[in-house]
Amino acid sequence: MKTVLSTKILTLSQKELFLNSGLGLVEYDALKIEFLNLKIPLGHKNYIFTSKNTVQVFLKQIDGLDRSKFHAFCVGDKTRSLLEENGVTVVESTQYASELGKIIVENYQQEAFLFLCGSKRRDDLPDIFKTNNVRHKEMMVYRTHLSPKVFDRSFDGILFYSPSGIQSYLLENKLGNSTLFCIGNTTAAEAQKHSKNIIIANKPTVENVLVQAINHFRHL
Repeated sequence: MKTVLSTKILTLSQKELFLNSGLGLVEYDALKIEFLNLKIPLGHKNYIFTSKNTVQVFLKQIDGLDRSKFHAFCVGDKTRSLLEENGVTVVESTQYASELGKIIVENYQQEAFLFLCGSKRRDDLPDIFKTNNVRHKEMMVYRTHLSPKVFDRSFDGILFYSPSGIQSYLLENKLGNSTLFCIGNTTAAEAQKHSKNIIIANKPTVENVLVQAINHFRHL
């Protein structure tokens, strides 16, 4: 039986994708999230979210307030869903931060934004904003820590969801001949430093990474 390693613990519905796939699944969290104990300024109109982690911090702080007055600009389907399910108005949503930056420059350049982010945030949005004079402030609301674990075995496939996840795995393990399944181009760029056996999801979701792995090994 072929076995794949997921570098994050999957939800029950995600695990169900593996049922009847004929693949073995091993999972662990390569990263640990530390939420920071700070107060988000709530006087802004426009907030930028590039992960569910930032949304979770924000939602705790707007409990009891009229959530529809906050305008969200976000990256990712899961991020958007979490905001909308909790009554926050999503003005724009894209799959990648660079796409969101372009839309903001083209259509909302006169607006001001508060960008809620983590410690490992990429430079895409801040760089676009600085180049195009978009008024914005940044606030780090969580930290990402590498959480390495030793595996005394190899895997046919390894599922990676961020560059940090790859860095964490490599602290204690080697990639060997494993096929690496990456959630997007940024993660794949990190993977390419260490391997040529890479398959990139055609949509940046955990589910699509799983489907890519299942389909790949099914056709072998």
